[in-house]
Amino acid sequence: MRAVILLNGEPYRGAIDDNALVLCCDGAYDWAKGRLRIDVNLGDYDSLGYQPDPPPAEVYPSEKNYTDGELALMRAMDAGADDIEFYGGGGGREDHFLGNLHLLYAACRRGVRAVMVTNHARIFAAEGLVELRGLQGKTLSIVPFGGEVHILESGGLYYPLPDTFVYGSTRGISNVVTAERAYFRTQGVALVFVDMEVEA
Repeated sequence: MRAVILLNGEPYRGAIDDNALVLCCDGAYDWAKGRLRIDVNLGDYDSLGYQPDPPPAEVYPSEKNYTDGELALMRAMDAGADDIEFYGGGGGREDHFLGNLHLLYAACRRGVRAVMVTNHARIFAAEGLVELRGLQGKTLSIVPFGGEVHILESGGLYYPLPDTFVYGSTRGISNVVTAERAYFRTQGVALVFVDMEVEA
């Protein structure tokens, strides 16, 4: 099952396929309304300042333990989603952007495919075999997340990957995909960034 989660960061400029369960978080409604169908609005509405349509079944208190994005992720996974796309997760507050990267990590650890699509990149967390097709010439960055990441095999990239990405190093920034099929296999969770500029 596929789900789309709309976040209150930089408004996404591209088209979004709403053939999915669509959850809209708080202030994301301002940039998403009228652009795609919204199934569930949720949040504390400290950012939006008015009630969206459809009205939320529950308004969360502003003093809560989870961000609106994490609440949406939990709701999507509880509904059975195993393929989740986040939009609007970049830009805005840097602390929220870092938190959104943690949502990718949380989904990965649950075995759920999740990707954050921004106006500048596609970002996902991965462990095990990662295959990238049709991205020849694109800039690719691989960043360890949560600890060291060991590379067991790789191919199709300009710079050879090290045996280990050390947490706290920038070693994996700005590689380039050189083949129709690029791949690497990890032990440990890596964040993968693929530069994909969206047309305005």
